[in-house]
Amino acid sequence: MVFKLDDNRIVFPDPGLADPDGLLAIGGDLRPERLILAYKNGIFPWFSEGDPICWYAPAERCVIFPENVIVSKSMARIFKLKQFEFTYDRSFKAVVENCAKIDRKEQDGTWITRDMQAAYMELHQRGYAHSVEVWQNGELVGGLYGVHINQIFCGESMFSKVSNASKAALIWLCQNKGFSMIDCQLPNNHLMSLGAEMISNDRYFSSLKAN
Repeated sequence: MVFKLDDNRIVFPDPGLADPDGLLAIGGDLRPERLILAYKNGIFPWFSEGDPICWYAPAERCVIFPENVIVSKSMARIFKLKQFEFTYDRSFKAVVENCAKIDRKEQDGTWITRDMQAAYMELHQRGYAHSVEVWQNGELVGGLYGVHINQIFCGESMFSKVSNASKAALIWLCQNKGFSMIDCQLPNNHLMSLGAEMISNDRYFSSLKAN
């Protein structure tokens, strides 16, 4: 069953009531209080330009436990040779904008609309949203951003202008920021090659509350 949110009340239905595709509710808005409540309950927004806001709580979550991240020989060499420099929260806005512009073969257009960008900028200003920046010769060549809830980093998007930059950003995040879990939301080959695994939403929610 898909629920219609009340624009005037910041509440969500039980995530366990989401439909088989993970869609839980539509409507509402992207005000910071609603977004924070969503993430605290294992719910995230995902929709296309012109569509109503859709809120998801899939039955299975794609996650990476930082201690299990896979660093291939080629990636280890990249780190050893210091081909990239990494920063945290230095250029949050630029990372989000690049994530919105990057061409993705599996989707038509971007779900990171201007309203979404503004909403996450507000979360960043409130200390909830963070970014990893990957630099090469002084140029921003990759990165990722997401939301920090307790000890879980809820990844939203990543981008890469040069080979391996987004992989390097995720590996660096796993190795340097002390999170207990990186929530990747939905699986893809890129994430699975880095050691991502699928866990039940119940297990994810328990981890979210335990931290």
